[in-house]
Amino acid sequence: MNNRPLTIEVYSDVVCPWCYVGKRRLERALAQRQGSVKGEIIWRPFQLNPTMPAEGVERTAYLEAKFGSMEAFRRLEEHVTDAAREERIAFAFERIARTPNTFLAHRLIWYAALRDRQDEVVESLFKGYFQEGEEIGSQASLVRLGRHAGLDGADVERFFRTDEGTVEVKEEEAAGGRLGIRSVPYFVVNRAYGISGAQPVERFVAAIDTIQAQPVTAGDHAPDER
Repeated sequence: MNNRPLTIEVYSDVVCPWCYVGKRRLERALAQRQGSVKGEIIWRPFQLNPTMPAEGVERTAYLEAKFGSMEAFRRLEEHVTDAAREERIAFAFERIARTPNTFLAHRLIWYAALRDRQDEVVESLFKGYFQEGEEIGSQASLVRLGRHAGLDGADVERFFRTDEGTVEVKEEEAAGGRLGIRSVPYFVVNRAYGISGAQPVERFVAAIDTIQAQPVTAGDHAPDER
């Protein structure tokens, strides 16, 4: 098997519960190939609600508008909650008061990459939102969660006083659109292979093995590996 390093770009939104589940499953798959595969994970932006008001929307109203009723949402919630539990993630949806605009969160994730803390920040945001009900559309919450992930809080505050990262995040999201990505999570491996959805761990492992066994041409469109 070719032990070439893998670069895995993960298109994700921090209000997507399946993205949190997918993160765990990818981590487990890479752990199973530890020693034979070195994977670099890069988090890319995808906004599920790009037109969301900056202040967000009261969550119950948002869910009723999106799913038709809270009962319909509860059925979907049960499914993803069960999947999360298998990954030792305890969702606490009842703590979430508002559905936020996630653009500031994506800017923070972009900034964290410059400080080699991107994965830690993504984990902090997922945990803060889904387990602690943090308002991740708020700069104050983002500064706090960034600090929990090892960033300097004062530096994050200064960052948010600028427009730094705004253009870059928009460009990265547009790049995902050009790849045809319409839902998340979506994993692009070595700029050539696409894995759609929070696949079971064994599917990730099989995909990694297949990719490792094949030559990859950088810049190829990412085909779907389902």
